[in-house]
Amino acid sequence: MNIDKFQESMYQLIIETSTNLPRDVRRAIKSAKERENAGTRAAMSLDTITNNIKMADDKVSPICQDTGLPTFKIKTPVGANQLVMKEAIKNAIAQATKDGKLRPNSVDSLTGSNSGDNLGFGTPVIKFEQWEKDYIDARLILKGGGCENKNVQYSLPCELEELGRAGRDLDGIRKCIMHSVYQAQGQGCSAGFIGVGIGGDRSSGYDLAKEQLFRSVDDVNPNEDLRKLEDYVMENANELGIGTMGFGGETTLLGCKVGVMNRIPASFFVSVAYNCWAFRRLGVAISMETGEINEWMYQEGEHIDFGASEAELETAAVAETAEQTDIVTLQAPITEEQIRSLKVGDVVQINGMMYTGRDAIHHHLMDHDAPVDLNGQVIYHCGPVMMKDEEGKWHVKAAGPTTSIREEPYQGDIMKKFGIRAVIGKGGMGPKTLAALEEHGGVYLNAIGGAAQYYADCIKSVEGVDLMEFGIPEAMWHLKVEGFTAVVTMDSHGNSLHKDVDKSSLEKLAEFKERVF
Repeated sequence: MNIDKFQESMYQLIIETSTNLPRDVRRAIKSAKERENAGTRAAMSLDTITNNIKMADDKVSPICQDTGLPTFKIKTPVGANQLVMKEAIKNAIAQATKDGKLRPNSVDSLTGSNSGDNLGFGTPVIKFEQWEKDYIDARLILKGGGCENKNVQYSLPCELEELGRAGRDLDGIRKCIMHSVYQAQGQGCSAGFIGVGIGGDRSSGYDLAKEQLFRSVDDVNPNEDLRKLEDYVMENANELGIGTMGFGGETTLLGCKVGVMNRIPASFFVSVAYNCWAFRRLGVAISMETGEINEWMYQEGEHIDFGASEAELETAAVAETAEQTDIVTLQAPITEEQIRSLKVGDVVQINGMMYTGRDAIHHHLMDHDAPVDLNGQVIYHCGPVMMKDEEGKWHVKAAGPTTSIREEPYQGDIMKKFGIRAVIGKGGMGPKTLAALEEHGGVYLNAIGGAAQYYADCIKSVEGVDLMEFGIPEAMWHLKVEGFTAVVTMDSHGNSLHKDVDKSSLEKLAEFKERVF
């Protein structure tokens, strides 16, 4: 095999997976958009999502800024040199990172040091398997940290909130799956997809769950019991009312795939791999002789490009103009009076400066001064994809929000310490932050998770950067923005949309306990 051609084929697979959603996923998102009630927060979110998909297509740029942990599943003919192939895949990953198609995402677990090229011990994940066919089957999934953190594993029998005992039977499995959808809320960038693994041990169960995500959204499970289980979950999960981004709505789950394997008598695990709407997984068939791609997978059926006709654009422009009075414009720095005037459900557009801050920044600010004056300013929970041009100037390639709940131990204290007025992220925050918003006069704004191109387009310039020693995703980037749109989901009056949706969906979850499976 021509290994240079194979490396180029893997590079193409990486680029397409990062920038171009497969057809089966696009159709699922289109169906969700058609089901949603017009004028709702969920409908607005789905509009943003489809706009983002189109922008990623046009720019050949990352759909989501979070590369996650690239995971390859590769089947090779007997006799293939897997060591050489593995090296070629690593080279392709490093090149895609250098070209701004992947965010540098590989961090030393002990030192926190970012390798800068997505390479390191254990990254990327490459799993080889031999088969009897004469070509290479190579598949890749980019599963971001926000949805990865919502993976969950149950050991049966167990007690589940509002669902009672989940036993070692199909009914118990059903309860676990329904609970897994509930617990993800909007933190995993719903509406999402789940892969479920029944059986195995703790590690093989999770592997089986993630393996289900490589199935097509449209396939039919050959196991009749599992097919019925998948259908049941799809029908009932969408009645939980969690909706897109956890804003409430008609669609909470876009796909459910279940696999089963044997176990030992003492253990019974149900493992769930949750994936966000930005379901980035593709596959290729590669010639063993030439190393070139012969076929792309997951591309059967109708292709949805989410492009709008001129008439649709004109109608949208009129509708947008009519709704401008419902949008609150905020110019940073923001006053406490402006913040106190906002309430849950308000849509805001931010102009001026905002500063990125993720886990490393929040930890640092607890014990150190801020590198810039943050009084009245906006912190954005974001780890962008950044590129330097030939003149050494930074440009944003992708910049969607990260999951905010990780900053719950720090956020309220930091807002009060530095006078921060607004925090932007996804998925909401907890009671400590909510109390601080009320006391200090702050607000939490929920941006649309995964909409990395949509928000990158709102960033007009990079004015500076601090704390680069934490790596590109964790540094504090100084961003000048225009028309950065988000929804108030936690206000300064003690109200939280996330708390309300969690409560209502938990009540609906309890109703499923009595439903016949």
